[in-house]
Amino acid sequence: MRMQAVFHGVVIAESDDTIVVEGNHYFPEESLSHEFLTPTGTHTICPWKGLASYYDVGVDGVTSANAAWYYPRPSPLARRVKGRVAFWRGVEVRPAPERHEHEPTR
Repeated sequence: MRMQAVFHGVVIAESDDTIVVEGNHYFPEESLSHEFLTPTGTHTICPWKGLASYYDVGVDGVTSANAAWYYPRPSPLARRVKGRVAFWRGVEVRPAPERHEHEPTR
């Protein structure tokens, strides 16, 4: 199923290749609209996934701090999430609307 991450009415990621881990959809790096993401210095540790790094998500002057996270070097148990980003804190992850054949894909 094609999923999208939406913040403040703007699609910031969309993919039919998300991986669900612990209820979170991890989007491939190439599916992100990087103009809405700003790296932060925040890091947390997950006991089984490893060290997480974060992005602030900002659209039209509205920012949600540390609303996207990723694992630059995940543990061997979590290698499936390498190169992928998940969202929370006001970013809605939902199924993408169906496209008609004449509409371009991203």
